[in-house]
Amino acid sequence: QVQLLESGGGLVQPGGSLRLSCVASEPILSSDPMAWYRQAPGKERKLVARIRSGRDPEYVDSVMGRFTISRDNAKKTVYLQMNSLKPDDTAVYYCHARENGINYWGTGTLVTVSS
Repeated sequence: QVQLLESGGGLVQPGGSLRLSCVASEPILSSDPMAWYRQAPGKERKLVARIRSGRDPEYVDSVMGRFTISRDNAKKTVYLQMNSLKPDDTAVYYCHARENGINYWGTGTLVTVSS
């Protein structure tokens, strides 16, 4: 069973940057997608960005041009570089992987954007 561990969350001022990391306990095939989701207080968990080989990364409209997802398969790690952060980006960010039809989730890392 794949385990995912996120890190990199914290408190940042509006306009600031953070980089989230997610390390998998075992290799994930590059053809299998990895993604970042987020859940704001009182709201549903939603997709932020997804990456898999052979396809362009996907982003939700609200983060397009500000967030970048990347992946290092050798390190079993997926990253989310977040720039120009806004208060609306405040949420718990979850790493997701799907392998052999099974969904795996990390426990989440909190990002708070506030002055």
